[in-house]
Amino acid sequence: MRHARRNLQRIARLAAVGGLVCGSLMVSDAMAGETPAPPPGAGATTRAGDATASLVERLGSARTAGNWTGADGRPVVAVTDTEAAAEVRRAGANAKVVRHSMDRLRSATETLREAPRVSGTAWSMDYASNEVVVHADTTVSAADWTRLSSVAEGIGGFVRMERTEGTFTTRLNGAAPLFGGNSRCSAGFNVTDGRGSFILTAGHCGGVGTTWFEDRGRDTTVGTTVAASFPGDDFSLVKYADGQAPEPAGDAGIVAIGDGRGVRITGAADPDVGQQVFRSGSTTGLRTGRVTALNATVNYPEGTVTGLIETTVCAEPGDSGGPLFAQGLALGVTSGGNGDCTTGGITYFQPVTGAMSALGVSLAGQAAAGGDADGAGPEPGGPSAPAAQAPPPGAETGTGAGGTPGGAASPGGAGGPGIVTELAEGLGPLGAVAPGLAVIGTSLVLLLISRWIQSAQGRRNYREFYSQTWA
Repeated sequence: MRHARRNLQRIARLAAVGGLVCGSLMVSDAMAGETPAPPPGAGATTRAGDATASLVERLGSARTAGNWTGADGRPVVAVTDTEAAAEVRRAGANAKVVRHSMDRLRSATETLREAPRVSGTAWSMDYASNEVVVHADTTVSAADWTRLSSVAEGIGGFVRMERTEGTFTTRLNGAAPLFGGNSRCSAGFNVTDGRGSFILTAGHCGGVGTTWFEDRGRDTTVGTTVAASFPGDDFSLVKYADGQAPEPAGDAGIVAIGDGRGVRITGAADPDVGQQVFRSGSTTGLRTGRVTALNATVNYPEGTVTGLIETTVCAEPGDSGGPLFAQGLALGVTSGGNGDCTTGGITYFQPVTGAMSALGVSLAGQAAAGGDADGAGPEPGGPSAPAAQAPPPGAETGTGAGGTPGGAASPGGAGGPGIVTELAEGLGPLGAVAPGLAVIGTSLVLLLISRWIQSAQGRRNYREFYSQTWA
């Protein structure tokens, strides 16, 4: 009997210690595996810096001059006075006091836009330096450079002129190849109007009526462009040939990045300056860089496009229309730029949030941005028309957008979640660590039981030993 109690005590103690170790590992893994990407939701449109954006809006454009993500990962807000700086710091962000407000920076860009157009130029606001930066490529003549420099000098000393290598061109071709006419572009993201399936891609790829194929021989039809806006904007919709989403349907929200791997897209967002982003394309594959400016203007040979995302991500002909994304969020489709992936350069992207809003569509698997309760949106046919979600055409290099990559992001099984998962989900933010905490709690109970058994055994031994001396 005594040996049985000792064995029970030993087993309880070992189980408790093992449980504490396993529970701690479970909690650590759960916390490490947490992703900042938001869960999928109808028409999900998020912004990484919601709190910062609200703060900037409250202070106003006369007292602020943009915000960005600093090297330490904390948000930085440019302000024009010390009181605003103090308020920014109280909100938990870093503040940088600058001379020129957002109103002055915007006024400078408007003056540049009103000047005679010079093809091969681009400009954007550099928040960190508190300047408007004007880029001019190698096609800009000396006379045009001098004339534009005079305009910049008239605005003030906060407009910086820079010569850049290469030329600003639209980047035809792309991620999952689309062949149409004399063009080759790429699928960006799969979208839907609630009734049909479409590809969201670049507008310069082809106008309304362009038929796209998935192979150079033009044997397999992908779809037809039903809405396009370029220049001004740079987005278009290609209606899938049979109007259906890719099979299996769960693959419609995956962006392939090569080697059988993919990234699941769960929503759409506007990026922050300084944010790390990724682009996929069939010519250069998966590339990364950082956002350097928002609301950029580029004067392509075909016309001027405004409201673009400026980045350090490289791109080459063959990458146009491909997806820009980060943390599972769709950000943009490749528009154009200069340079290449050997020497580097500037690449611009059409934001997807504005494009989807104008077209009345949403990402595959989500409610249409402009649809009614029944999911019906406006008829396709113009820049404000809906489009069907686009399955990516067969990718020759395995780096298509919205394809069916088998890999880390392949869709899960059809089975529903188990009871443990359902209970964990019901706990909200604690759900991920709940199983580990439960194991730790059970282990502590076993330790208490082990301690109680040891204490009871001690009392019993005490009585047995001293009872021999009782009279």
